[in-house]
Amino acid sequence: MANVFAKNLSSKQVMATDGTEIGILYNIVMDIRTGELIDLIVKPDMSLDTSKYKTDEQYILLPFESVRAIKDYIVVDKNIARGLNPEPVEI
Repeated sequence: MANVFAKNLSSKQVMATDGTEIGILYNIVMDIRTGELIDLIVKPDMSLDTSKYKTDEQYILLPFESVRAIKDYIVVDKNIARGLNPEPVEI
């Protein structure tokens, strides 16, 4: 993934790979010792069922490993975001 400045992520829309609107990026959790990004903190879309996501009061926490792309939207893999293993791909 290309480098992206944190200021460019502020209030960016977060969407799942299937097109589901998840919400707006509120903040990011980072390990200050390693610089590793841990979670995206997202203010959920009012229509989103948050029961399948890890939550922290009014926000949902999406593991950074679920991020697939950052352009006009932050696109995340819904299965990883929910803490599920991705579906195996048959070749």
